[in-house]
This record gives sequence, C-alpha cells and structure tokens, in this order.
Amino acid sequence: MSRTNKSFMSRLDGITVLLYLLLVGIGLLAIFSVEYRSTDQSLILSGKSHTRQLMWLGISVFIGVIIMFTDSKFFSSVAYLSYTVGLFLLLLTIFVGTNVKGSSSWLGVGPFRFQPGELCKIFTALALAKFLSSPETNFRTLTHRLIGAGFALVPAILIILQKETGLALVYFSFFLVMYREGLPHGILITAFSIIALTLITLLVDKTILLYILTGGAILIGLLIRKALRKEMMARVLLIGIWGICILFSQFVVPFMFKSVLQKHQVERIYTTLGQEVPEAYLDPEDIGKRRSVNVSGYNVWQSKIAIGSGGFAGKGFLNGTSTKNEFVPEQNTDFIFCAVGEQFGFIGSAALVLIYLSLMLRILFIAEKQRSAFSRIYGYCVASILFFHFAINISMTIGLAPVIGITLPLLSYGGTSLLSFSILIFILLRLDADKHVMIR
Repeated sequence: MSRTNKSFMSRLDGITVLLYLLLVGIGLLAIFSVEYRSTDQSLILSGKSHTRQLMWLGISVFIGVIIMFTDSKFFSSVAYLSYTVGLFLLLLTIFVGTNVKGSSSWLGVGPFRFQPGELCKIFTALALAKFLSSPETNFRTLTHRLIGAGFALVPAILIILQKETGLALVYFSFFLVMYREGLPHGILITAFSIIALTLITLLVDKTILLYILTGGAILIGLLIRKALRKEMMARVLLIGIWGICILFSQFVVPFMFKSVLQKHQVERIYTTLGQEVPEAYLDPEDIGKRRSVNVSGYNVWQSKIAIGSGGFAGKGFLNGTSTKNEFVPEQNTDFIFCAVGEQFGFIGSAALVLIYLSLMLRILFIAEKQRSAFSRIYGYCVASILFFHFAINISMTIGLAPVIGITLPLLSYGGTSLLSFSILIFILLRLDADKHVMIR
C-alpha cells in the first residue's frame, strides 16, 4: 500500500466505520432470524430477504469505496445538480410510479425497483449544506430562511403526492439542522405548538375546543394587557393568534385527515391516542363495519407482546416465537426491532439503542470538528436523519408513535434504505478525511 493510501486510511474515522458495520451486521442477523426455518437446506437462499440484503450491502460497500476515492470537493460541486435530479425523479414517480401497498413511491426498471424519496434525502442534505454554507447566504434574513425551508418542503410535498406520508415526514428533520444554523427559537416553539394543537383537536370536541380557545384568549388578554403599553397592540395580536388557532383546529386539521392522509394512517394515529376514528373521517361504506378489535392497532399490539416476551435477557437467537411464526406483520422492515427485543430482551435492546446513540453522537462530534461549514452542516443533516428514523421507528414498535412506515436505519430490510443510509455515512467519512480542506 502506498504512503498516500496509508495516510488516507489513517484519516478515516474508524469508530464510525465500526459502528456502521456493527449495526449492519445486527440487521442481517435480525432479518435472518425472522426468516430462518429448520427445514431450510442452506443458510443463503436466493428467495430470502437476508440474502437480498446481503447483496445490497455488497453494492453499498462498493459504492462506498468509490466515494472514498472521490475528491471531497465533488460533493459540494454537484449538490444543486443532484437535488434537481432528485426532484425530477420524485416528480416522475408521481406519474409512472409502481404501486406498492397503496403508495406509488417506487420506480421500476425491469426487475430493479427503488424508492427515489430515500435517495433524495442524500441530495437534499447536500443541497441544504451547500446553500447554508454559501458566502452569499445570510440565514438571518426571512428570504433565505424561506429558501432553506423550501429545500426540505418541496421534496416532502412531492412524496406526499405519492401517498408516502411517513417518508415525507423525515424531511422535517432538516429543520433541526437549520435550527443549529440560526433558525429562531420562535420557529421551534411554533412547531411544537402546532403539534400540541393538532393533538388537542383530535382529542377534544370541536365545539368545546372553540370555547376553550376563546376563553383562553380572553384570559391571556387580561393578564398581559398591563404588561404592554399599547392595549390595541395586545388586542390585535391576540385576535390574530386566536383566529389562526380557530382556522387550524376547525378547518385545516379536518381537511388534512379527510383529504391528505390515507385512511390507514388516520386509523393508526387515533389508535395511538387510544381513540376511535370519528365517522367524519370514514367512508360511508366503512361506517357500521367497525370490528370489536381495532385492526389498525393489531401490529403494535403484537409488537409489544413480542418485545415484552423477551424479558430481561431474551429467548435466545433463533428462538423468537412471535417473530418466527409471523405474528408481527412487517417484521423484517418496520418492526425489525421486535426481533431484537424478543430474542435478546432488555439487555439486547438497550445495547442496540446505545450503539445508535454512539453513532449519532460520533457524527455530531465529527461535524463539530470540521473547518468547512459545508461539511459541518452536512454532518448535522446525517445525524438528524438518523435520529428521526431511530426515534420514530422504535416509538412505533412500542406504541408511543403512530405506525407511519419509517424504517430502522441500517437494520430494516430494504435495499434503497440501506443504500441511502450507507451513502450518507460514506460521504461524511470522505469529507471528514479531508477536514483540513475548506469546502464550499
């Protein structure tokens, strides 16, 4: 090996590589344990998911090697071009996408099928890093903040049009990056307020909520009137906020749940909240067909049974009865965490969470070490995407969040998912290897 290659290898962050390989290895074992049957004649069978995942790992590593030998400035130079290509693929998918489980978010070329929305996360991370690190960008101005938000929202809207709302929500993780780069606290407070108002709207009767919002506005007006010199200012401000809250709770939320979200997504949200879906959100033929057991909650119910049955130390590798007997639907994709929880118990689950946290903290550590703003922002993009997937997926499996079809990074079965996360991490490793270079 030449001196140059040795120097490059010494600059590669070994801890991140180790954590990456560890998670991928655990994922392969988890997928294998779900599918393995004692009648299998070989450990590697062409029709099995773990075999296909192993093939995708080979492709991911091959592309990773290419990335390692690519000039680190290349990723900044093609950021906007790749983002444009990503948007074109998303737009194309709306019209010619392959329908899979009610979602037309897949493009097929012969036997090969991939999800542009997964790959577009990479392009969006690069483009946002390029924009925020540009000397011409002043993120303190409203115009540039709106442009930054547009980078995240445009692909999200296109993915929603493909009826893949879960994947679209991942793009909101980029707002965490913008918050790190100077987005005001008020934006974050507003976002949490919208979430809280949405939940209250779903849990409280519309008429009662109208009284609560009106009474709350009057009470707050009386409390802050003396704190403001101009009483008219307080009235205008309160009336404006009150009007927005009324409009949002009485019209926007019902419209979203009736016309934007799919029926199964509405069911899952209400199931998580412990509520029945109101008849206003059901099709006429569905009214009167309610079952005694809430079907939309079946997945989560079986998931919690599987994880709980693992106890403290688990049942042992290949001994997961719930996962092996297919009691948990989508067990090698959305609910892969169940396989870990049932077979390795609390100890294994805690260890897996610790590995994820270590990877994300390591990525943030790498990001803060960068001399280049582009590399730092890109690192935060990678960490934010990983955190969003990790937090939502595990929350889904234990009933703390609605089931919205978000995979567990590097563990869940899925070629496009594994490839996109691998590329995200490999690009960061390449940028970090050249952290002494100023990239714009």
